[in-house]
Amino acid sequence: MKKYIQLLRVHHYIKNLLVFSAIIFGSQLFSLDKLGSVIIAFFSFCFSSSFVYIFNDIRDADNDRNHPQKRNRPIAANKISVKRAVIIACICLLISSILMLLSFNLTALLLWAAYIILNILYSIGLKNYPLVDVCILVSGFLIRIMYGAVVSDIAISDWLYLTVISLSFFFALGKRRNEYKQIGNTDTRRSLSGYTWGFLDKSMYMCLTLANVFYALWSVGESTISRYHGNRIVFSVPIVLLISLKYSHNIEKDDSDGDPVEVLLHDRTLIILCLVYIMIMMCILYSEKIIPGIQ
Repeated sequence: MKKYIQLLRVHHYIKNLLVFSAIIFGSQLFSLDKLGSVIIAFFSFCFSSSFVYIFNDIRDADNDRNHPQKRNRPIAANKISVKRAVIIACICLLISSILMLLSFNLTALLLWAAYIILNILYSIGLKNYPLVDVCILVSGFLIRIMYGAVVSDIAISDWLYLTVISLSFFFALGKRRNEYKQIGNTDTRRSLSGYTWGFLDKSMYMCLTLANVFYALWSVGESTISRYHGNRIVFSVPIVLLISLKYSHNIEKDDSDGDPVEVLLHDRTLIILCLVYIMIMMCILYSEKIIPGIQ
Protein backbone atom coordinates (compact mmCIF):
# COMPACT_ATOMS: atom_id res chain seq x y z
CA MET A 1 0.00 0.00 0.00
CA LYS A 2 2.87 2.36 0.84
CA LYS A 3 4.26 2.20 -2.69
CA TYR A 4 0.87 3.19 -4.15
CA ILE A 5 0.56 6.12 -1.76
CA GLN A 6 4.04 7.14 -2.84
CA LEU A 7 3.08 6.74 -6.50
CA LEU A 8 0.03 8.99 -6.04
CA ARG A 9 2.16 11.43 -4.02
CA VAL A 10 -0.62 11.86 -1.49
CA HIS A 11 1.51 14.16 0.68
CA HIS A 12 1.56 16.63 -2.22
CA TYR A 13 -2.21 17.02 -1.92
CA ILE A 14 -1.42 19.78 0.53
CA LYS A 15 -0.91 22.03 -2.52
CA ASN A 16 -4.53 21.47 -3.49
CA LEU A 17 -5.69 23.20 -0.31
CA LEU A 18 -5.17 26.36 -2.35
CA VAL A 19 -8.61 25.78 -3.89
CA PHE A 20 -10.04 26.81 -0.50
CA SER A 21 -8.36 30.23 -0.68
CA ALA A 22 -11.33 32.07 -2.21
CA ILE A 23 -13.94 30.70 0.17
CA ILE A 24 -11.71 31.30 3.21
CA PHE A 25 -10.63 34.84 2.35
CA GLY A 26 -14.14 35.56 1.13
CA SER A 27 -15.39 34.83 4.67
CA GLN A 28 -17.82 32.21 3.33
CA LEU A 29 -16.31 29.05 4.73
CA PHE A 30 -19.57 28.36 6.59
CA SER A 31 -21.67 28.62 3.41
CA LEU A 32 -22.49 24.93 2.99
CA ASP A 33 -23.38 25.10 -0.73
CA LYS A 34 -20.14 26.83 -1.63
CA LEU A 35 -18.13 24.67 0.75
CA GLY A 36 -19.54 21.51 -0.83
CA SER A 37 -18.52 22.68 -4.31
CA VAL A 38 -15.00 23.54 -3.14
CA ILE A 39 -14.57 20.18 -1.39
CA ILE A 40 -15.51 18.40 -4.62
CA ALA A 41 -13.07 20.65 -6.49
CA PHE A 42 -10.35 19.78 -3.98
CA PHE A 43 -10.70 16.05 -4.50
CA SER A 44 -10.96 16.53 -8.26
CA PHE A 45 -7.61 18.31 -8.19
CA CYS A 46 -6.12 15.64 -5.95
CA PHE A 47 -6.84 12.92 -8.51
CA SER A 48 -5.80 15.08 -11.46
CA SER A 49 -2.52 15.96 -9.76
CA SER A 50 -1.88 12.26 -9.09
CA PHE A 51 -2.46 11.59 -12.79
CA VAL A 52 0.09 14.27 -13.64
CA TYR A 53 2.65 12.88 -11.18
CA ILE A 54 2.28 9.33 -12.48
CA PHE A 55 2.50 10.47 -16.10
CA ASN A 56 5.67 12.38 -15.30
CA ASP A 57 7.18 9.44 -13.39
CA ILE A 58 6.55 7.10 -16.30
CA ARG A 59 8.20 9.52 -18.71
CA ASP A 60 11.17 10.17 -16.40
CA ALA A 61 11.75 6.65 -15.06
CA ASP A 62 15.14 6.23 -16.76
CA ASN A 63 16.45 9.63 -15.68
CA ASP A 64 15.07 9.20 -12.17
CA ARG A 65 17.20 6.08 -11.71
CA ASN A 66 20.27 8.33 -11.91
CA HIS A 67 18.95 10.83 -9.38
CA PRO A 68 19.99 10.53 -5.69
CA GLN A 69 16.40 10.91 -4.38
CA LYS A 70 14.11 10.21 -7.33
CA ARG A 71 15.57 6.75 -7.91
CA ASN A 72 13.48 5.59 -4.94
CA ARG A 73 10.19 6.44 -6.65
CA PRO A 74 8.04 3.31 -7.23
CA ILE A 75 8.34 3.20 -11.03
CA ALA A 76 12.05 4.08 -11.15
CA ALA A 77 12.74 1.50 -8.43
CA ASN A 78 10.66 -1.15 -10.30
CA LYS A 79 8.29 -1.51 -7.36
CA ILE A 80 5.32 -0.83 -9.67
CA SER A 81 5.27 -1.80 -13.33
CA VAL A 82 4.67 0.78 -16.03
CA LYS A 83 1.55 -1.09 -17.16
CA ARG A 84 0.00 -0.95 -13.69
CA ALA A 85 1.00 2.70 -13.31
CA VAL A 86 -0.77 3.55 -16.59
CA ILE A 87 -3.95 1.87 -15.35
CA ILE A 88 -3.82 3.77 -12.05
CA ALA A 89 -3.20 7.05 -13.88
CA CYS A 90 -6.22 6.49 -16.13
CA ILE A 91 -8.41 5.71 -13.11
CA CYS A 92 -7.24 8.92 -11.43
CA LEU A 93 -8.05 10.96 -14.53
CA LEU A 94 -11.49 9.35 -14.80
CA ILE A 95 -12.38 10.03 -11.16
CA SER A 96 -11.12 13.61 -11.46
CA SER A 97 -13.26 14.13 -14.57
CA ILE A 98 -16.38 12.79 -12.86
CA LEU A 99 -15.86 14.96 -9.78
CA MET A 100 -15.21 18.01 -11.92
CA LEU A 101 -18.44 17.43 -13.85
CA LEU A 102 -20.45 17.20 -10.60
CA SER A 103 -19.99 20.94 -10.14
CA PHE A 104 -19.79 21.68 -13.84
CA ASN A 105 -18.76 25.16 -14.84
CA LEU A 106 -17.31 26.01 -18.25
CA THR A 107 -14.57 28.24 -16.85
CA ALA A 108 -13.69 25.60 -14.25
CA LEU A 109 -13.54 22.98 -17.02
CA LEU A 110 -11.15 25.14 -19.04
CA LEU A 111 -8.92 25.70 -15.99
CA TRP A 112 -8.91 21.98 -15.19
CA ALA A 113 -8.06 21.14 -18.81
CA ALA A 114 -5.34 23.81 -18.87
CA TYR A 115 -3.76 22.28 -15.77
CA ILE A 116 -3.74 18.79 -17.32
CA ILE A 117 -2.48 19.94 -20.72
CA LEU A 118 0.24 22.24 -19.37
CA ASN A 119 1.61 19.51 -17.13
CA ILE A 120 1.56 16.94 -19.94
CA LEU A 121 3.48 19.38 -22.14
CA TYR A 122 5.82 20.00 -19.22
CA SER A 123 6.51 16.27 -18.87
CA ILE A 124 7.08 15.61 -22.56
CA GLY A 125 9.55 18.42 -23.13
CA LEU A 126 8.81 21.93 -21.87
CA LYS A 127 10.55 21.21 -18.55
CA ASN A 128 13.83 21.24 -20.47
CA TYR A 129 13.55 24.95 -21.27
CA PRO A 130 14.78 27.46 -18.67
CA LEU A 131 12.10 29.82 -17.30
CA VAL A 132 9.40 27.94 -19.24
CA ASP A 133 9.71 25.11 -16.73
CA VAL A 134 9.40 27.54 -13.82
CA CYS A 135 6.41 29.33 -15.37
CA ILE A 136 4.51 26.05 -15.74
CA LEU A 137 5.20 25.17 -12.10
CA VAL A 138 3.87 28.59 -11.10
CA SER A 139 0.78 28.12 -13.28
CA GLY A 140 -0.12 25.04 -11.24
CA PHE A 141 -0.42 27.10 -8.05
CA LEU A 142 -2.28 29.92 -9.80
CA ILE A 143 -4.77 27.60 -11.50
CA ARG A 144 -5.63 26.01 -8.15
CA ILE A 145 -6.48 29.43 -6.72
CA MET A 146 -8.51 30.43 -9.76
CA TYR A 147 -10.30 27.06 -9.86
CA GLY A 148 -11.45 27.47 -6.27
CA ALA A 149 -12.61 31.03 -6.96
CA VAL A 150 -14.62 29.92 -9.99
CA VAL A 151 -16.40 26.94 -8.40
CA SER A 152 -17.29 29.01 -5.31
CA ASP A 153 -18.18 32.11 -7.34
CA ILE A 154 -16.08 34.32 -5.04
CA ALA A 155 -13.72 37.02 -6.31
CA ILE A 156 -10.16 37.21 -5.01
CA SER A 157 -8.19 40.43 -4.59
CA ASP A 158 -5.63 41.19 -7.29
CA TRP A 159 -3.10 41.77 -4.51
CA LEU A 160 -3.60 38.19 -3.32
CA TYR A 161 -3.18 36.88 -6.86
CA LEU A 162 0.08 38.80 -7.13
CA THR A 163 1.15 37.42 -3.75
CA VAL A 164 0.50 33.84 -4.86
CA ILE A 165 2.25 34.35 -8.21
CA SER A 166 5.35 35.86 -6.58
CA LEU A 167 5.45 33.23 -3.85
CA SER A 168 5.07 30.47 -6.45
CA PHE A 169 8.02 31.84 -8.40
CA PHE A 170 9.99 31.82 -5.16
CA PHE A 171 9.12 28.15 -4.56
CA ALA A 172 9.90 27.12 -8.14
CA LEU A 173 13.17 29.04 -8.40
CA GLY A 174 14.20 27.83 -4.95
CA LYS A 175 13.61 24.23 -6.03
CA ARG A 176 15.71 24.72 -9.16
CA ARG A 177 18.45 26.44 -7.18
CA ASN A 178 18.75 23.56 -4.73
CA GLU A 179 18.63 21.02 -7.56
CA TYR A 180 21.48 22.97 -9.16
CA LYS A 181 23.37 22.76 -5.88
CA GLN A 182 22.70 19.04 -5.35
CA ILE A 183 23.03 17.58 -8.84
CA GLY A 184 25.84 19.75 -10.13
CA ASN A 185 25.19 18.64 -13.73
CA THR A 186 22.34 18.37 -16.22
CA ASP A 187 22.01 14.58 -16.46
CA THR A 188 18.63 14.49 -14.75
CA ARG A 189 17.45 18.08 -15.26
CA ARG A 190 18.42 19.52 -18.65
CA SER A 191 16.94 22.95 -17.98
CA LEU A 192 19.62 23.52 -15.35
CA SER A 193 22.14 24.09 -18.15
CA GLY A 194 20.35 27.36 -18.88
CA TYR A 195 20.57 28.66 -15.34
CA THR A 196 23.36 29.97 -13.15
CA TRP A 197 23.54 29.80 -9.38
CA GLY A 198 23.63 33.59 -9.10
CA PHE A 199 20.51 34.05 -11.25
CA LEU A 200 18.47 31.49 -9.32
CA ASP A 201 19.61 32.76 -5.93
CA LYS A 202 18.95 36.44 -6.64
CA SER A 203 15.69 35.87 -8.51
CA MET A 204 14.11 33.65 -5.86
CA TYR A 205 14.68 36.22 -3.12
CA MET A 206 13.47 39.02 -5.35
CA CYS A 207 10.20 37.09 -5.76
CA LEU A 208 9.95 36.43 -2.02
CA THR A 209 10.39 40.14 -1.34
CA LEU A 210 7.64 40.98 -3.81
CA ALA A 211 5.34 38.37 -2.27
CA ASN A 212 5.70 39.93 1.17
CA VAL A 213 5.20 43.44 -0.22
CA PHE A 214 2.07 42.42 -2.15
CA TYR A 215 0.64 40.69 0.93
CA ALA A 216 1.31 43.76 3.07
CA LEU A 217 -0.34 46.01 0.45
CA TRP A 218 -3.38 43.73 0.44
CA SER A 219 -3.61 43.83 4.22
CA VAL A 220 -3.74 47.65 4.34
CA GLY A 221 -5.74 48.21 1.15
CA GLU A 222 -8.98 50.18 1.34
CA SER A 223 -11.06 47.31 -0.01
CA THR A 224 -9.56 44.92 2.57
CA ILE A 225 -10.18 47.32 5.46
CA SER A 226 -13.73 47.91 4.25
CA ARG A 227 -14.48 44.23 3.68
CA TYR A 228 -13.15 43.04 7.03
CA HIS A 229 -14.30 46.07 9.07
CA GLY A 230 -10.89 47.32 10.09
CA ASN A 231 -7.17 46.93 9.61
CA ARG A 232 -6.69 43.90 11.87
CA ILE A 233 -5.25 41.81 9.02
CA VAL A 234 -2.12 43.97 9.10
CA PHE A 235 -1.19 42.15 12.32
CA SER A 236 -0.76 38.94 10.27
CA VAL A 237 2.12 40.52 8.30
CA PRO A 238 4.78 39.79 10.96
CA ILE A 239 3.89 36.09 11.09
CA VAL A 240 4.04 35.93 7.27
CA LEU A 241 7.51 37.49 7.39
CA LEU A 242 8.56 34.99 10.06
CA ILE A 243 7.28 32.07 7.96
CA SER A 244 9.24 33.43 4.98
CA LEU A 245 12.40 33.67 7.04
CA LYS A 246 12.03 30.16 8.45
CA TYR A 247 11.34 28.66 5.01
CA SER A 248 14.35 30.50 3.55
CA HIS A 249 16.51 29.25 6.39
CA ASN A 250 15.46 25.68 5.63
CA ILE A 251 16.22 25.73 1.92
CA GLU A 252 19.64 27.23 2.61
CA LYS A 253 20.60 24.00 4.36
CA ASP A 254 22.79 21.63 2.36
CA ASP A 255 20.40 18.67 2.83
CA SER A 256 17.32 20.44 1.48
CA ASP A 257 16.16 19.67 -2.08
CA GLY A 258 13.97 22.77 -2.21
CA ASP A 259 10.65 20.99 -2.74
CA PRO A 260 8.11 23.21 -0.91
CA VAL A 261 6.04 20.28 0.38
CA GLU A 262 9.10 18.45 1.69
CA VAL A 263 10.47 21.63 3.26
CA LEU A 264 7.16 22.23 5.07
CA LEU A 265 6.41 18.71 6.22
CA HIS A 266 9.92 18.06 7.57
CA ASP A 267 10.04 21.09 9.86
CA ARG A 268 7.86 21.12 12.96
CA THR A 269 8.55 24.78 13.68
CA LEU A 270 7.45 25.81 10.18
CA ILE A 271 4.27 23.76 10.53
CA ILE A 272 3.50 25.43 13.86
CA LEU A 273 4.07 28.88 12.37
CA CYS A 274 1.69 28.09 9.50
CA LEU A 275 -0.94 26.84 11.96
CA VAL A 276 -0.55 30.02 14.01
CA TYR A 277 -1.10 32.07 10.84
CA ILE A 278 -4.21 30.05 10.00
CA MET A 279 -5.62 30.54 13.51
CA ILE A 280 -4.93 34.28 13.41
CA MET A 281 -6.63 34.65 10.03
CA MET A 282 -9.62 32.54 11.06
CA CYS A 283 -10.08 34.74 14.13
CA ILE A 284 -9.84 37.90 12.05
CA LEU A 285 -12.01 36.75 9.14
CA TYR A 286 -14.67 34.91 11.12
CA SER A 287 -14.83 36.66 14.50
CA GLU A 288 -18.20 38.23 13.64
CA LYS A 289 -19.66 34.89 12.58
CA ILE A 290 -18.34 33.05 15.64
CA ILE A 291 -19.09 35.84 18.15
CA PRO A 292 -21.79 38.18 16.74
CA GLY A 293 -21.22 41.86 17.45
CA ILE A 294 -17.41 41.73 17.33
CA GLN A 295 -15.86 44.16 14.85
